[in-house]
Amino acid sequence: MRKESKKFLEKYLNNVSPTGFESSGQKIWLDYLKPYIQDQMVDTYGTAVGIINPGKPYKVVIEAHADEISWFVNYITEDGYIYVIRNGGSDFQIAPSMRCRIFCEGGQVVNGIFGWPAIHVREGKDPETKQDTVFIDVGAANREEVEKMGIHVGAVAVFEADVMWLNQKYVVGRALDNRMGGFMIAEVARKLHENKKKLPYTLYVVNSVQEEIGLRGAEMISRRLAPDVAICTDVTHDTASPLYNKKKQGECKCGKGAVVTYGPAVQNNLLQLLIETAKKKKIDIQRNAASRSTGTDTDSFAYSSHGVASALVSLPLKYMHTTVEMVHEDDIQSCINLMYEALLQIKSGQDFRYFR
Repeated sequence: MRKESKKFLEKYLNNVSPTGFESSGQKIWLDYLKPYIQDQMVDTYGTAVGIINPGKPYKVVIEAHADEISWFVNYITEDGYIYVIRNGGSDFQIAPSMRCRIFCEGGQVVNGIFGWPAIHVREGKDPETKQDTVFIDVGAANREEVEKMGIHVGAVAVFEADVMWLNQKYVVGRALDNRMGGFMIAEVARKLHENKKKLPYTLYVVNSVQEEIGLRGAEMISRRLAPDVAICTDVTHDTASPLYNKKKQGECKCGKGAVVTYGPAVQNNLLQLLIETAKKKKIDIQRNAASRSTGTDTDSFAYSSHGVASALVSLPLKYMHTTVEMVHEDDIQSCINLMYEALLQIKSGQDFRYFR
C-alpha cells in the first residue's frame, strides 16, 4: 500500500463516525477524494458523493457505507453510572472492560469505561451481558457530576481502539465495517484519475450513512441519483476463523481475494461482468450466496425506483462488530482492482436486463 493511501486509511479508521453522526469521517473522506473528482454533493442526512464526468445520461455508482456501530446514553443513575442502548448492531457481550469515549452536544469528549464485577465475587451463575447489566463508569460520584461533564441522554459512546497492523499484512481496528469500503472506492477514484481513464458515463462515488440501522442512507441516495448500475462494497465474514459453521455460513477466508455474491438482489448479468473481469485480469475472487437479502446497501439500490442493476463486492473480515475487526491487505487490493477494472468494462447505455 502506498504511503499516502496508508496515512489516509489510518486517519479515516481512527476517526469516530457513529450512525447518525458521520460528518467528521465524511469530511476526511471528501478531502482525500477531492483531487480525483470534478464535483461533489452531500445530502440531507450526510451521505457524501464524489462525481466523476458529470452530466452524462448514463449513471453508474460505486458505493460503501460510512457509519459505525456505537451506543446511546439511555439512563444515568443517582450514583453516576450510565446505562446505554445500541446504535446499530453493537455487541453487549464484548462491552465489559472496554474503554470508550462519550461525545456530548457541547463538543466535549468524556473518557469512560464499561465496568464489570470481578470474577472473585460472582457467586453461582455469571451475570449476563445485556442492556440492563452493561454500564459505563466515568469516575463520577453521582448523576449531577455526570451531567456537569456534559453527558446527557442521547450522547453517543464509542469504543476506544486505534488501528494496528499484524504481521505487516493485516489491518486491525474498530469500524473497518465499513470504512474499508469508503477507503476502497476512494482508491478506485484515485486510480481512474492517475491513469487518465475517461469514462463514457457519469460515475458517482457514494459513501452512504445509516447502513447499520437498516440501509437508510443508501435508500435515500439511490432515489436521488436514480443510477443505471450500482456496484456496492461491504465486508463479509471470514468463516475460516474459529466458531463459524461453513455449512451454514459458506466458505470465505482472508487473503484469498474479493468475494462476489449470488442472490436475488444481485443482477446476474452484472455479476457475470464482475466474474469475467476477474478472470480476464487475473484477480483472485471468492464466491458467496445470500438466500434472501444480502444485508447490505446492495438491497437498497437494487430495489429502488424502477430497479437498478446491482452487484456486491465484499472484503473478507474477521471478528465483525468488535474492536479488533481484521482484514488482509491483499484482499483490499483485490477489491479495488476488481471494481476499477469492472468500471472500465461498462459501456454507456449498457442494458443489463435478462431479456433484450
